Parts: sequence; C-alpha cells; structure tokens
Amino acid sequence: MIKVGIIGASGYAGAELLRILLNHDEVEIVSIGARSYQGQPISDLYPSFLGICDMVFESDEDVLEKADMVFASLPHGLSEKYAKYCDEHGKKFIDLGADFRLDDEKDYQQWYQLDYHEKALHEKQVYGLSEVNREAIKKASLIGNPGCYPTSITLGLYPLLKEKMNASDSFVIDSKSGTTGAGKSLTEDTHFPKCNESFHPYKLGTHRHTPEIEQELSKMAKSHIHVTFVPHLLPINRGIISTICIPLKQEVSFEDVEKAYHDYYDQEYFVRVLPKGKVADLKFVKYSNYCDISLHYDSRLHQVIVVSTIDNMVKGAAGQAIQNMNLMYGIEETKGLKMVPPSF
Repeated sequence: MIKVGIIGASGYAGAELLRILLNHDEVEIVSIGARSYQGQPISDLYPSFLGICDMVFESDEDVLEKADMVFASLPHGLSEKYAKYCDEHGKKFIDLGADFRLDDEKDYQQWYQLDYHEKALHEKQVYGLSEVNREAIKKASLIGNPGCYPTSITLGLYPLLKEKMNASDSFVIDSKSGTTGAGKSLTEDTHFPKCNESFHPYKLGTHRHTPEIEQELSKMAKSHIHVTFVPHLLPINRGIISTICIPLKQEVSFEDVEKAYHDYYDQEYFVRVLPKGKVADLKFVKYSNYCDISLHYDSRLHQVIVVSTIDNMVKGAAGQAIQNMNLMYGIEETKGLKMVPPSF
C-alpha cells in the first residue's frame, strides 16, 4: 500500500484528491493537513465525507512525517520547502500548485513575482502531463502537476503541433472555466451575486497560465509558440472548455489532422477524440478524468477548430495528479480513476 498524505486538504483540489483516493485500492491515506482547521474532522468542513472519512486535519509536518507519497495543494510560493523535505527523505512529491511547472526561473519571477529558493530541486522537476511525459514521470520523484487551463489546451493541440501541421506559431486560445478553478477563497468575481447569471472574460493577456501554455506548446512544436490566452469565468462549479483555431499548412488536409489525433490518442484511456460531427461538451466529462476533444474544419480559411474539455478539478488537478502517482509507482495508470461522467 502507498502511504499517502495531502497537504492543503481543506481546499477544493485537496478535497477532490481525498474523494478520489478513497476509492484507490492500493493507497492508504495516512494524514491530511490544513493549518486553518487543525484538530477538526474534514467531514465538518465537507459533509459529503461524513461516515466515509472523518479524518482530522493535522499539521503539514505530520503529513510529511507519516506519508511516503505527498500531494501538496497550496498557493504558489509555499511548496518548495515541502518538496525539499521529501527529496531529502526519499519521499515522492506532487505539487498541484505552480511552483514546479515552469522551467525558466525568469518566467516564474515575471508572472508570480517570486524567486526559486531551492534551485537544485528544480533540476529534478518533471512536468506531469501524463499522456505526453509518461516515461519521464515513471522515473520522477518530483512532479509539477499541470494547471487546469494548460491541460485542456496542451492535450487539445499535441498531435497537431507534434506533427507540425500548423501554418502559424501564433494563435488565440479561448478558454472558459467553472468557478472552482479560482480556488476556495472568495473573490469579487466568484462572489455569487457577481458570477450568477454572468459570463465574462478576465485577466485578458495577463493570466499566469500563459507562460506554462507557451512553454509546453513550444516543446511539442519544437519552435517558439506564442499565444493570446483569453480565459472566461462560467457561472458553474466545475469544467473547462477551450476553443482554439489553428490555420493549417496548405498541404495538410483536415483528414490528415483527424488521422493524427486518432493515431496519438486512440490508445489513451483518458483522451477521447469524438466522432466526426460531435462537439465536445463539458457536461460529459464532469467528475471524470477524461479529456474530450472534437475537431472541426473551417474550409473557407483552411483552419482546424479544436474544442477540448475537461473537469478542472479532476483531469485538471486531482485526477491527473493521481494518474501521475500511478505512473511513478508502476501500477495501472487508470487505477482509482475509472469514474464514468454523468449523462445529465
């Protein structure tokens, strides 16, 4: 059994980790941490756990001591010290925050206004996009779990960029997310009277996921990709849908694109390329670890329209983190993650 601990278990992603891990038959959850709720059972905070898991929140130090596999779901800037402890004590660490996603410290300084304090540690980090970096993840002890928006976007574009079918290295990405993507702390935008019956873009051109998106897409394309990233807030709890228009090289047909996506993803359990004519809908990935992708052709402009959708709390956070854990421990990649999305 893998002895698992969760730091930041009182937040949305941390609670989602616990919800999913309770159904993982190769995991023993040994400790959950939350500084603001120490001594209280998680079922007080989230009544859905009542009678199922009434574990009491402990200190972060308790989690680190008891667990061999540590998940941290914390705001940026807080995970390095925990990752260092795990590295020094032979424990595995998956960070669901932003501290181990960016390769270049200059990007982290620019977009998060912080420095790397444990620079040697960042040489060991592996970006945890399971379907793309599977072999590196298997050998890793320190994972930077991808952001939710970047997961939908990078999986949505991977085959196209990898096969160099794009005619441009610069494009616009339109993404929409449910309010849980903003975390548990109340903000003006997520306050119910503001977000209910509302729909609006935010952080236009300034969202912190931008360098992560460009970094990973550039690796796929082996060229510098530049994006204009426009996120929107949907008045729903969970789900992300990204729509991306990519001009194709003249010699590339839409049939070539379809074939590439099926070649890359037909053997991937958690990525579903929808049949021709179907449109990806976030309703049908909710509470699951699936990424649904639909492909559409604009013949007038000879471009492909990629629609990619995930549950931001599962494939965009906790589910993908558990998928990475499975890979790190050499167990079945889908273990504990075969949740069927609801039909309505």
